[in-house]
Amino acid sequence: MSSQTDESGKKLGMWLFLYTEIILFGGLFVLYAVYFARYTGDFIEGGKELNRLFGIVNTVILLISSFSVAASITAIQKKEKTRALAGLISALLCGLIFLVNKYIEWGHKIDHGIFPNSEKLIEGPPGQNIFFGLYYVITGLHGIHIIIGMTLLFISLVFVQTKTVTHTRFAFLENSGLYWHLVDLIWIFIFPLFYLII
Repeated sequence: MSSQTDESGKKLGMWLFLYTEIILFGGLFVLYAVYFARYTGDFIEGGKELNRLFGIVNTVILLISSFSVAASITAIQKKEKTRALAGLISALLCGLIFLVNKYIEWGHKIDHGIFPNSEKLIEGPPGQNIFFGLYYVITGLHGIHIIIGMTLLFISLVFVQTKTVTHTRFAFLENSGLYWHLVDLIWIFIFPLFYLII
């Protein structure tokens, strides 16, 4: 009974932590909405500078990773250790591909002088400088969360391999999965705000 209570306590703690993450990104999305209302045309022009293909590919990658994590949790509950490990490895690879894509995309923009307070943006419409400021802050913060999520998934991988996480004790893996799903969900909001803006 105490073991079940401990598992429930860990899950509640994770949900409370995720709530603070939602508030953080929610605040940034509200800020985006305020500036979008003021500089609608500039935001639309800024969005045209982004490569929609990168956004679509990264969205698909994160959806696959979420499925892989969910499959891993289901597998460990069914005592299928090998499948659980495969799911975690797949999610980690997806996370890595996402970060590489984001690195390439950022590098391309920076090479073309598109970054906050760059000469190109300062000389242009004020709304575009704000748009790209928000783009780098929000996607950069999201990238940090991807790295944290990958760290949790890697620790889960080690725990599954060493049988610290089992079919009776899988709270850490489940909480890592919850965190990863939130990171993926946040991207679902980021994608249309920057890449599908019309």
